[in-house]
Amino acid sequence: MSELSDIARQAMMQPQEAMLETKTRKNSLYIGIPKETSFQENRIPLTPLSVALLVQHGHEVVIESGAGVAANFLDHHYSEQGARVVYDKHEVYRADIIIKIAPPTADELKMMKNNQVLLSMLQVSTLKPECLHEMMRKKITALSFEYLRDEGGILTVVRAMSEIVGATSILIAAEYLSNVFEGKGLMLGGVTGVPPTEIVILGAGTVGEYAARTAIALGAEVKVFDSSIYRLRRLQNNIGSRVFTSVIQPIVLHKAVTTCDVVIGAIRATNGRSPCIVSEETVAKMKPNSVIIDVSIDQGGCFGTSKVTNHTQPVFRKYDVIHYCVPNIASRVSRTATYALTNIFTPILLDIGEMGGIMNVIWEKPGVRNAIYLYQGQLTNKDLGERFNIQVKDLDLLVVSHR
Repeated sequence: MSELSDIARQAMMQPQEAMLETKTRKNSLYIGIPKETSFQENRIPLTPLSVALLVQHGHEVVIESGAGVAANFLDHHYSEQGARVVYDKHEVYRADIIIKIAPPTADELKMMKNNQVLLSMLQVSTLKPECLHEMMRKKITALSFEYLRDEGGILTVVRAMSEIVGATSILIAAEYLSNVFEGKGLMLGGVTGVPPTEIVILGAGTVGEYAARTAIALGAEVKVFDSSIYRLRRLQNNIGSRVFTSVIQPIVLHKAVTTCDVVIGAIRATNGRSPCIVSEETVAKMKPNSVIIDVSIDQGGCFGTSKVTNHTQPVFRKYDVIHYCVPNIASRVSRTATYALTNIFTPILLDIGEMGGIMNVIWEKPGVRNAIYLYQGQLTNKDLGERFNIQVKDLDLLVVSHR
């Protein structure tokens, strides 16, 4: 009788053991972080503490010497947390997973090997067809930060960077209003008995909302213009009644821009280029030493007088109005931006390891699946397919066929 009960007990245990085996799919990752070569790109995707977490989970991280210097993370900060610091860029590109901020250049693509996984920005507006074809030829699986969504369906990297850019744009405005940069000599905001600074914000998206929050916190009078009543209502609900909102009406907008101290342009493009809603004639009538900060400059800008500047020479004057038109404002506060990015990327890398590879993560996480534009060399992004006239494959079918 006891023998029968032992046999029955073993029979009950067998399926449980089999289930545990299939559930444990953990594998060790080999992650490479190259030094950014893009002009004034100061961010890095992973902090030393994130590297420590990955190493603790059994993953290997190799980082190019000097990769984190622009964000004030030194080589020894990474080596002390278990990363292997190398001086040869080719050695970094031997890793199975490459994670970087800017998309790879033609020279960097030459160093990449077949069947690698790439996590980086896509930057569709500057993507060259030969770079895309080279990635397809090497059967690379590529994830774009711009398309990455979180559990709530929010474009998580875009949102994080927009929050940073919105708040930082007001702090930049404060600098250029002061005497230090030959501005009006105003303190952004105001004090008792002194009228507050007037700020106009074009666009009620994430950048506009965080710019308005920061400006109101400093005591400024804020007016937000947008073409969408929905976005204006959302911003008003999130911030409160201390902000003035209006749809974009040329006469009202012209009056607000010509009488204010600062204008923040934060209107995002819907079809590749942001609309130019403040004409050169309006800028010419602005008060002397007023400040324009064109956050939308990477998509063409929304002022008739805007032209691209950089962190070395960030401003120019036209009609005695100070123009700040730097495309990559987040790199101005690269350490904060790096912390924001590492909070997004580290869980994804850990998931790739825990789930047994990126294919399983794509299958189980819709937000990651949305960000994949190349799967083993097959183009899966419809926008890229239409732009470069390349046949697009259905990602769901590709993953199913490889499972």
